[in-house]
Amino acid sequence: MGLEKIFENLPEVKSPIEKKLGFNVKLKWTLIILLLFFLLANIPLYGLERNSLERFKYLAIILGTDFGSIISLGIGPIVMASIILQLLIGGGLIKIDLHSEEGKKYYQGLQKVFVYGFILFEASVYVLMKGLQASPGFGAIVILQLILGGIAIVFMDDVVHKWGFGSGVSLFIAAGVAWRIVTGVLQFVGADGTNCLADFSRTPCAGKIFVIIQALINQAPTEAIAAFLVLFFTALIFVVVVWAQSLKVEIPLSFDRLRGYGIRWPLNFFYASNIPVILTAALTANIQLFAGLLETGLGRPTFLGSFSQGVPISGMAFWLYPVDLVQGIITGSLRSVDFLRAISSTLYFIIFSTIFALLWVKTSGMDALSQAKNILSSGLQIPGFRKDERILESILGRYITPLTVMGGAAVGLLAAMADLLGALTNGTAILLAVMITYQFYQNIAQQHAVDMHPALKKMFG
Repeated sequence: MGLEKIFENLPEVKSPIEKKLGFNVKLKWTLIILLLFFLLANIPLYGLERNSLERFKYLAIILGTDFGSIISLGIGPIVMASIILQLLIGGGLIKIDLHSEEGKKYYQGLQKVFVYGFILFEASVYVLMKGLQASPGFGAIVILQLILGGIAIVFMDDVVHKWGFGSGVSLFIAAGVAWRIVTGVLQFVGADGTNCLADFSRTPCAGKIFVIIQALINQAPTEAIAAFLVLFFTALIFVVVVWAQSLKVEIPLSFDRLRGYGIRWPLNFFYASNIPVILTAALTANIQLFAGLLETGLGRPTFLGSFSQGVPISGMAFWLYPVDLVQGIITGSLRSVDFLRAISSTLYFIIFSTIFALLWVKTSGMDALSQAKNILSSGLQIPGFRKDERILESILGRYITPLTVMGGAAVGLLAAMADLLGALTNGTAILLAVMITYQFYQNIAQQHAVDMHPALKKMFG
């Protein structure tokens, strides 16, 4: 009873009074939160010493943040809370009936407590372990700013979830990746901060388009081919992901009171969507984060890994860090150990994406039993079968369970392959950005379908 009282008093964004928000309202709040995200990402932490933030580049992409800003924690606390809670429930250490309304509310309340706990923990660890080193006497101030930024991300995620399209977690990742892709293609400011267009023949550009032009002018075919392949594989990842997103199984459903009328309920091949990859990539990012923090704080490497110029060179982080095989082959820098790292990182993504897909489907109400209840409560049934919850659950289980396993493994393999091929930014991040954008499109299409068929509203929740 004590925990329920705490859950009731936790601050949260008020849900809309309307049962179904209009498209313009959702779009407005999504754009407002997106603008606020970019604004906060450009507010630096006050009292922060000059840090080597380049080592956090991979973490920043996956965690949807910009290190050194007030929102340096990004979605890290939200994702870690979700991972820990799902593992606890999946392992049977916490018993929650996720099929009841009370169980769902308890799960959501417990997740919020975990999120706030991780905000306090990660903010303190960042500063105390000198991952984000504060100036003398400013440690508490930097920690307070990180806590406030973490809480802001939580509320922004809640606003998008209740008032906008999708979730804030997905929105922040997609926004960060999109920004990095644009700068990766068209960045005309060199590594030293100078404008390469002012002296195009001598000052190296960062944008791949300009790199190709400069390489052709300077007759450097290797650099031109390397830059072209980065653009090519980025485009290839987009095409493959969009194609894979279109794969689905359609189950015919009919209205029990309106004979002759029916619909087809699509079950996507990526049934758990991009959630397994987000959780797997975030777990990788946090392993690298704590490996670096422990090495800095203890003054020696641990089994989690050791780093040189922000790149892992030993330990667990080394074997999970993505390897760019294509660039290694072109430049001739590929080593035999890189092939072993490619295998280990690929297996890691496949296994953990599958595990997280199963856990997510179970804890988010997407399992066969929950979907059977939604279909029956919507006045729908499968033609030719008796209107019974157990029968419907059995039929749906034949599709949902295999799709969850195969889809989780496939999306993990796709993410790993994207990393191995190399791209404008992290391959996993590009995969997530494409899936999130496609999901955004599906949300709009789904809202249109609900407007046309009000009976679908209960089924889609």
